[in-house]
Amino acid sequence: MPISRAELHAEDAASLVDQLCERWSDAKEVDRSSDPVRVTFDEGSCFLQAQPDKLLVVVEALDDESHNELEGQVDAALDSLKGVELDIVWEA
Repeated sequence: MPISRAELHAEDAASLVDQLCERWSDAKEVDRSSDPVRVTFDEGSCFLQAQPDKLLVVVEALDDESHNELEGQVDAALDSLKGVELDIVWEA
């Protein structure tokens, strides 16, 4: 099961989690009852955890192809966040 993670410096990581959950709420299953927040996609899952000065993002999928596709979707969503400029580096 491929897993990758990124740590993104963010002044208000909780706001970023809110924006992402809102963006995905119509099309994806979003579980905000746990920490980290879990967003379930067809390809796998994305976990979001707000910390005081950073946003932790973990992407996991069943196979490499699905993982690459999901990582691209999450990347695009992170790039589109309002009012922030993030340097996204995925680590396997």
